[in-house]
This record gives sequence, structure tokens and C-alpha cells, in this order.
Amino acid sequence: MNRTSYDVIIIGGGPAGLTAGLYTSRAKLDTLLVERMIVGGQVMTTTKVENYPGFPGGIDGPELVARFQEHCQEFGLEVATGEVQKLIDKGDHKLVIVDGEEYRARAVIVTTGAEPRKLGIPGENELIGRGVSYCATCDGAFFRDVPVAVVGGGDTAAEEALFLTRFASKVYLVHRRDKLRATSVLQERILANPKVEVVWSSVAEEVVSDNRGVAGLKVQNKVTGKAALLAVEGVFFAIGVIPKARFLADILTLNEEGYILTDNECRTSLPGIFAAGDVRSKILKQIATAVGDGAVAAIAVERYLEGF
Repeated sequence: MNRTSYDVIIIGGGPAGLTAGLYTSRAKLDTLLVERMIVGGQVMTTTKVENYPGFPGGIDGPELVARFQEHCQEFGLEVATGEVQKLIDKGDHKLVIVDGEEYRARAVIVTTGAEPRKLGIPGENELIGRGVSYCATCDGAFFRDVPVAVVGGGDTAAEEALFLTRFASKVYLVHRRDKLRATSVLQERILANPKVEVVWSSVAEEVVSDNRGVAGLKVQNKVTGKAALLAVEGVFFAIGVIPKARFLADILTLNEEGYILTDNECRTSLPGIFAAGDVRSKILKQIATAVGDGAVAAIAVERYLEGF
């Protein structure tokens, strides 16, 4: 990064950030997108994306990201690697501290996303994209007519398990307690569904591999101490996600879960700072909704900079 002043700085390079960058660059706004790791975010770990419009038969996550980047480059979006450590509001401009260096922008769009909370058991990281998933809506269709397991006991875990019954031959729901934390309605649906078997008072200990993908999930009953191996070909972890917004807690209003609060136009609690994608509080976290957020945020930035 040779320059230090821009019209717009976008923090985060997932689908929301790339879409926002496409729109702002196309609008002739001098834009810098800063990504801490690799551009694309969680999409880069997705073997195949089947629910993004325009790609019948699906598309590999990295290929989709490459197309996003190529499209952005047509309009001159500048992309840089670095970690944003702080965002400072100066009224008519914002200061973004990247790896200790100071950059100035008239507006900022935060698209840092959220990351799945991981259990940290053996085999979990190694098998991501090869049977381990954190999103049933994204990957459920890959597990037609095979048994799978869902780890968790809250609303998200129950919803994931119920969704997976559309595809899987059997769904084990592994929960560390003897009662689900999900709402009563979801509990009733779980217990009434013949495809779902709840594995009570048990913790997941290891995702087993057969060198091709997931071959089972080792669990241990907390009450009896007995271990068991669930013969599954997929394991879905649903123990929550962590929004990547903690570094903004002293400047923006977050909800109790740590997501950035915005209005319908992706405006945050501070004028000139916008948020899009999974980092903001919303009902659905998908590539399609992230792209929509990115477009809305970019148009909102245009209007803000024009004084509307």
C-alpha cells in the first residue's frame, strides 16, 4: 500500500467485502479492501457451493471467489493483506490502523464476518470440507442417504438436525446434557422425527477418518463414562459462531452476542461507518445474503459521501 488516503476502506475480503468493493469501485470511489488472511473468507473452505444463483450443478468455493476477484479488478479495486487493529472516528474521516500503519478514509465498511466456534477435538480441523461442516444449509445436500451427526443442543443444532433429515438417512444429535436447550417447539420436532436419534449426556471426542473423509464420530457418555463410535459420514458442529468484531467494541454498538447492530441500510451507530455480511446482526448468514449486504452498504456509502 503506497497511498494512505482513500474514499472508502473495506475491512474484510469475503463475499460481502468483495461485493461492496465492486460497487464502490464501479462508482469511481477510490477504494481499498484490507483482508487479514486470504480473500474469500469461509467460502475458500467450501468444497462446492450449490445454493448461489447462477451456477447450476454448483461451483467450488475457491473458483467462486476467483470470479469475484476478477470482476472487482475490472473496476480497479485495490486489495491488500494486513490486520486491522483499530478504527478511529474523526468525524468527517476515519483512521484505520493496519499493522501499525495509519490509513485515512471518508467512509468505512466493516465486512469481517464471523467464524464457527470450534470444539477443538482431533480430526475436526483436518476434515473440514471432507465431511466436517459448520453449515447444514450449505452442505447438507452432499450427504444424501448416509448417516450424519450434529454436535450441539441449542436452537441452531436442532434446526440443523431437522434440516439434515431431508437428505441424510439418519441424524444423530450429540448433546452434552440430558435435556436440549432448544425452544420447546424445536424439541418437540426433534423428538418426534424418526430420523433423529439424540445421544444424551455425551461429548464428541474425535472425528474419525478413513483417509478419504469422515468415517465416524467417537463420543463418550458423561454419566457412564462409556465410549461409543457413531458410524457417520458427516459431522456438523453447531455450537455457535463468533463474530469478528471485538476490536470495534469501543467504537460501535454491538449486541449481546458481539454482532454489529445496523439499520436496513447497513449503517452502524456511527455516521460514515457501515457493516455488511455475517458480522452484522441478521437472521440468515449465507453467501447470497452477504452479497446483498455488500451491495446495500456500498450504495449507502455513496449516498453518505454525496451528503444525502
